[in-house]
Formats: sequence, structure tokens, C-alpha cells
Amino acid sequence: MRFELDERSRTLQQAAARYAAESLAPRADAFERAEAVPAEVFQDLATLGLMAVAIPSEYGGSGLDPVAYAAGLREIARGCAATAVTMAVTNMVGEVIARFGSEAQRRRYNPVLAGGRPGAFALSEPEAGSDPGSMRTMARREGDHWVLDGSKQWISHADQSAVMVVWARTGEPGPKGISCFLVEPTSPGVHVDKLEDKMGLRASHTCALTLEQVRVPADALLGQLGEGFRIAMMALDGGRIGIGSQACGIGEAALQRAQRWAAENPARARSQGVQWALADAATRLDAAWWMTLRAAALKRSGERFTLQASQAKVFASEAAWQSATSLLEAMGEDGLRPGTGVERMVRDARVTRIYEGTSEIQRIVVARQLLRD
Repeated sequence: MRFELDERSRTLQQAAARYAAESLAPRADAFERAEAVPAEVFQDLATLGLMAVAIPSEYGGSGLDPVAYAAGLREIARGCAATAVTMAVTNMVGEVIARFGSEAQRRRYNPVLAGGRPGAFALSEPEAGSDPGSMRTMARREGDHWVLDGSKQWISHADQSAVMVVWARTGEPGPKGISCFLVEPTSPGVHVDKLEDKMGLRASHTCALTLEQVRVPADALLGQLGEGFRIAMMALDGGRIGIGSQACGIGEAALQRAQRWAAENPARARSQGVQWALADAATRLDAAWWMTLRAAALKRSGERFTLQASQAKVFASEAAWQSATSLLEAMGEDGLRPGTGVERMVRDARVTRIYEGTSEIQRIVVARQLLRD
């Protein structure tokens, strides 16, 4: 299995690393205080080719692969985890459209996403988070249109998006009755109800949505009728590679801050507890990155990767949380100061164990794959 980057992918990674170090890391605390990432940042990511990494060039993308995407996302997360959320979700939406959309849908939306306008992934609901098969949002056919009614919860940057992929029930109860649609947020009846007040990733907007008699044309259906659950599960497999990459970036950023602190406080750094915290964090995060790369490489080769993506997601997210937390504790009161960045990274890392499938759900996925195999 090949993990290496080709020349174009390496160039993308290096550009992402420079941008993260020079433009994101110095401003990440300010983004958090403002509770927003400036739109110009997304334009910068687009210029670097990071908003549509694996999308074919004929649709405005970089035409690279999942390994390049994982490498670029990890670098952005090192600089600002909230910015990495938008990059990750927009790439996921773009890939869904590129894979399942009609030619007209690809040409309409993929260049817009590649150009720096975020995309939103509207799957979860207040009563349907880890079990999307129980969703209640409905779509009914009226002539040449579909009419959508319902609510969605925890939707990243829905208030800033150019297009949302919205899942709704079009048939029987359970997964087989679900379809998905492309909905523009300016459509009448789409309401952003609130921005969540969160523990971490505070610069990334997380929204609740209400859909009231939202009329979309018949050709807004993405994929086939009743194919929505399958599309969502395939998208989330790839999304878990993204969360693994994001978690690695957050954890590695905390490790870099702790190393810098240790260099500035040599007497305290001689403590065995500090040294163990550094060593454990480096070991965990190296293992997490190799697991994430393995899943990305399998996806690149066209092989099944559900098992490996879930393993990478659960391991990397928990490695980031454990590493950031233990490093903060090793730094003592210095780790709690906002200026160090480590306390922000602890808060940012926590949600990676929850969204796009909790750690508990990942363990169920892994167990089912092992039993099936």
C-alpha cells in the first residue's frame, strides 16, 4: 500500500502548512473571540486548491486524491481547527455532488464550492443524530417540485453555505425511504434558527435549521430516489478520514505548543511527568496519522475502507483528546492560559470524538465489519 504523496500533492501540503503557520495559527485565538472565520480565509483556501482537493479539474477542483486531502487538512487543522471544519465539510459536499450528482449539478455547484463558498451537510436532526434512519424531515412530490418540511440540527456553517445537501424521507420508514436533495440556503422557507454556543470550535458556526414548505425543482434530487441513506453512509466513510486528519492536526498543534513551552522552561521540562506526557502524545499521534493515511490510501485505490476509516476516526480523535489533555496538565497553570493555545486545542479536540459518528458508533461499525468478514 502506497502512502506517499506525488509532486503535486506534496506541493499542496507544503502550501497548506505555510498558510496554516503564517496566517491561521497567529489568528486562531482572535477567530475564536470573534466567533467567526473571515470569508477571506475560505477564499485563500480556494486559491491554494484546498476547498475541492479530490474534485476533478473539469469541475474546478484540484484533481488530486484522498491522501493529498488528508495531508492538506491535517496542516490546516494545526493552524486553526475551526477553519479545518469548513474545509472538511465543503470537500465532503463537493465529493458527494461529484460522485452522485447529474452533470448539470456538478457543473453548477462544484466550481462554486471549489471557489471558496462553503457547502453544508444537513443530515442530523434533534431526534436523529447517530441513527439517521429515524429522521422525520419529509419531502413530498408536487408536480415538477419537491416540498421539504422538517428540522435539522448541528449543521456546520449552514448560514454561510452556497448549497446544502439535505436528507429527507420520501418513502417508507427506515433507511430505504430516505433521499437527498440539493437546497440553496436562500430558498424561501429555509430558516437558520440559531448558532450553537459551543465548548470548542467556537469560530465555526454550528446551526439549527427549519425547513418550512421549501420548494425545490424535481432535478434537485441528488442520486436516485430512496438512495439517500446509502449516499450518507458512503460520504461519512470518507468524512471519517477527514475527522481523523483534523484530530491529528489538533493534537500535533498541542504537542508543538508544549514542546515550545518545555524549551522555554527547561527546569520544569526535566520532570518525568512532562517527559512522559510529551512522549505519549508523540507516540499516539504518530500511530493515529498512520492509521488515517492507511484509510486514505485504501480509498485512493478504490478498495473498501469502511473498517479502516472508523478505526482511524476513533483512534485519532481519542489520541488528540488524550494528548491535548495530558499536555495541558503537564504544563500546569501555563496550560490553562488562553495565550498558550493548548486549552483551546483541548476544547477543539473534544468534539472530534462526537461528530460524524461518536466513538461508540465507530466501535459498533468496526465490530460489525469484523463479524461480517
